Amino acid sequence: MRPFHEEEIEVLELEKTSENFDLVVFNDDVNTFDHVINTLIEICEHSSEQAEQCTLIIHYKGQCTVKSGNFEKLIPMRQAICNRGISAEIL
Repeated sequence: MRPFHEEEIEVLELEKTSENFDLVVFNDDVNTFDHVINTLIEICEHSSEQAEQCTLIIHYKGQCTVKSGNFEKLIPMRQAICNRGISAEIL
């Protein structure tokens, strides 16, 4: 039987920097699949397959991260998505 000993483990805490924000789109009962898909293609530059997958995740899970990156880059994307009547936040 091995003797028990404690080890100290260093835990690194990630801080939000300007490079690791998420643009999250939320589900609603108003917008159609096609509207959300077209929005993701036009604004987030998704491929049609990627936009369809994100839209399904939004529908079934309630939300989906559609883009990650620099906060300043995500601000106009969020605004454009919201201008189309789709709920989105930068987290």
